[in-house]
Amino acid sequence: MTLAERQQGSREPAGGAAPGMAAPALAAPDEAEQGSRVVQARQGRLARWARAARAMLRRHWLAAALLAAGLVLRLLALLAYRPALFYIDTTRYLYNAEGMDPVGYKGPLRAILLVANFGTVAAVQHLLALAMAVLIYLLVLRRGGSRWLAALAIAPLLLDAYQIQAEQTIMPGTWFEALIVGGLAILLWPPRPGWRHVLAAGLLLGTSATFAQVGEVLVIPAVLFLLVAGTGADGGWWRRAGGKAAALAGAFVLPILAYSTGSYLMTGDFFLSHSGVTSFYGRMAAAADCTTLRLPASERGMCPTPAQQAMGPDWLEYGTGSPIRPYYAHLPRATTDRLISDFTHRVLTEQPTRVAGAYAQDVLKLFALTRDTRPGDAPIPRWQFQTSFPYYPPHASTQVVHTAIGQFGGGAPAVWVPVADFLRGYQLGGGYTPGPLLLLFTVTGLAGSLALLWRRTRGDLQTRQLALGCLLFFGSAVTLLLASDLFEFSWRYQLLALVTLVPAGALGIGVIIASWRRPGPGQAPGQA
Repeated sequence: MTLAERQQGSREPAGGAAPGMAAPALAAPDEAEQGSRVVQARQGRLARWARAARAMLRRHWLAAALLAAGLVLRLLALLAYRPALFYIDTTRYLYNAEGMDPVGYKGPLRAILLVANFGTVAAVQHLLALAMAVLIYLLVLRRGGSRWLAALAIAPLLLDAYQIQAEQTIMPGTWFEALIVGGLAILLWPPRPGWRHVLAAGLLLGTSATFAQVGEVLVIPAVLFLLVAGTGADGGWWRRAGGKAAALAGAFVLPILAYSTGSYLMTGDFFLSHSGVTSFYGRMAAAADCTTLRLPASERGMCPTPAQQAMGPDWLEYGTGSPIRPYYAHLPRATTDRLISDFTHRVLTEQPTRVAGAYAQDVLKLFALTRDTRPGDAPIPRWQFQTSFPYYPPHASTQVVHTAIGQFGGGAPAVWVPVADFLRGYQLGGGYTPGPLLLLFTVTGLAGSLALLWRRTRGDLQTRQLALGCLLFFGSAVTLLLASDLFEFSWRYQLLALVTLVPAGALGIGVIIASWRRPGPGQAPGQA
């Protein structure tokens, strides 16, 4: 063998591989090393995420504990009442049944039922409530509130058993609350909302009115917020603030117009619901003194007897023995509506003090120490957990509920009695937001909103941000709660305070603390 051949042979791979072929044994260490680096990088990321999660939990431990408690209570509700709870109005959103409220809730409800069942609907509503709590918490922090104030703002929403019972029920209340919180959060997230924020918030808040007609009043606090938030800028502030307020009002009206147009095409009525025409009858009839009220003969039959008045606005409005039922039975609906409208107008104009007194009594019930039913109120057991599956004939009778479940799925109605008994004991034993606490939030929310009139607040950016947030939440609470009580008092309507009045009160406390700590003119920081 020549010297050249021996040299070439020495360069051949081990194992006799042919010249030009790669040697796998040489590449194996590189691939193993690369795989090891990938694993180490993944483990490093997981470790960093774990450290960040632990740090976040340590920093926000109170909110995390409240969220965990709220999650457990909601899981118990899902386990205790299967597939979900039904109410008098539930079938309105499943079928084309006639009723007194908008049916915007039918959209998400039927969308979920297309791919799932009633149990999934309840689960989604519980998740919506948890998401609302997280959003409110972050919003309070973003406006400058402390962590304990932010936790205070979400505790009632997470722990109130009446709220949890409403989420377990196939009704639009939770979605209505979510649209409100979403719209307010869009306005408050930036220090000064831009045009996109204004339009998006207007659309969300306007859409809320298609779930519950009382949402129409939300345009008032939103517009007021934009006008107040524009103060303190240069001389052209009113043009920008006024323009944004007009844009929000226009966006707010769009969903309502779209819904009303659809209603007109399908039913011939251009409105959100029929409730706007006659829903004041219960309030007016309960307060009227028919012995002195001047009425035409055609409306005299609408006057209730003292025994009927004692049944309260809810029964007078919807009860089968109400004085207005014979009118609907024997006259065209349009004629009956006109007569009822005239009757309510006469009561209001001739006996305003009686109406105002009855209304004021209902407004103050929100601050009661305990939750119970007073004569004439809508029965509170409707909003309480029961140890057996509740039915409400004829609209939510056994047959109606079983038929609906057979059509949309979820399994036969069942109650896990031990868990239901626990939830009922928790609810009746104090698992709700007490009235005195809501009164405190009302006082602090009002104080925080009025602080915007104080010159020192206008000059302090952080305190002003807190006060503006307080103003929007408090204005929304006042308009929603007062408008709801115009028709009748119901503990179900008072749940709106949990997502409006409670955050307003927490932000108001933040304004008070910030104003107390901030030194005044000529004071040293320690003298504040």
